[in-house]
Amino acid sequence: MQGRLSAWLVKHELVHRSLGFDYQGIETLQIKPGDWDSVAVILYAYGYNYLRAQCAYDVAPGGLLASVYHLARIESGIDQSEEVRIKVFVPRKNPRIPSVFWVWKSVDFQERESYDMLGIHYDNHPRPKRILMPESWVGWPLRKDYITPHFYEIQDAR
Repeated sequence: MQGRLSAWLVKHELVHRSLGFDYQGIETLQIKPGDWDSVAVILYAYGYNYLRAQCAYDVAPGGLLASVYHLARIESGIDQSEEVRIKVFVPRKNPRIPSVFWVWKSVDFQERESYDMLGIHYDNHPRPKRILMPESWVGWPLRKDYITPHFYEIQDAR
């Protein structure tokens, strides 16, 4: 079953893949990384003016990484919003996605956290640096193939 936004994207010849609906009835679409920045601008112009959340996850050990954007089209109040979820999948070797900071400024810290925890690079992000882990940290802690480094804490330092 094709959703309303997917039908609109097909009508305007915008490449995407419908992933159906989640348990809340929210339409989910897959966009290729190379198309994401232009599709994001189009979605904003179409009325998706609110970024509810951005997160990322590791699909499977050794597999793809996913960056997820939960967008809302708010016209006459938060209770009557239309929502959509966008998933952008990237390979774990050199995972790069265009940043949508210039479309939705609220994605700033969320994309930085996804970079910090999973190593997804958001091209053209104004501050692409770690936010939770120290700059010297090696690896991406939320990847399913991450191996915790052996380190020692200094106990009772005086």
